[in-house]
Amino acid sequence: MSNSALRDKTMEFAKNIVFLCRKLKEGHAETVLVNQLLRCATSIGANTYEAQYAQGTKDFISKLEIAQKECYETEYWLSLLFECGNMEEAVYKTFQNNCGAIRRMLIASLTTVKKSSK
Repeated sequence: MSNSALRDKTMEFAKNIVFLCRKLKEGHAETVLVNQLLRCATSIGANTYEAQYAQGTKDFISKLEIAQKECYETEYWLSLLFECGNMEEAVYKTFQNNCGAIRRMLIASLTTVKKSSK
């Protein structure tokens, strides 16, 4: 997939996370957990976007690797919030699936750029 498809998907994911976090806060979910989710999930898109302005291949790889780590962290916070009863299973599965799709896109992009830079 092209980088613009990845950027578009991460932007859409970040917007949906913002909306989810608003609902979670209205439902009195633990603020610390919701804030952690908000920070790491929106960081995925920020790092993906920033990668397009990388100062070189190493910087580009670094930004995408950070985005990938943020994906893993996002999955953790989503799981914790779900396990604590703060969201319905259907909502949780939708966000987990979207996050997993982004992670797979990042892995594919990183694999490609690492192979081409050797």
